[in-house]
Amino acid sequence: MARETWGTRTGFILAAAGSAVGLGNIWRFPWMTAENGGSAFLLVYLVIVLAVGVPGLLGEFVIGRRARR
Repeated sequence: MARETWGTRTGFILAAAGSAVGLGNIWRFPWMTAENGGSAFLLVYLVIVLAVGVPGLLGEFVIGRRARR
């Protein structure tokens, strides 16, 4: 079985940067908000992240199964 590789170096760099920004959003933002007294906002934020993230992930799975790739 052959391993998949990145098509271009730019694609890899953009994917890595997007991952870093996403992780910063998921981990640092809620921590800073809770630390500064925004715990109620943090709860709403986490609910919205789950409400958007779970359907997005399920959509990715459905698209992948339909495309069979």
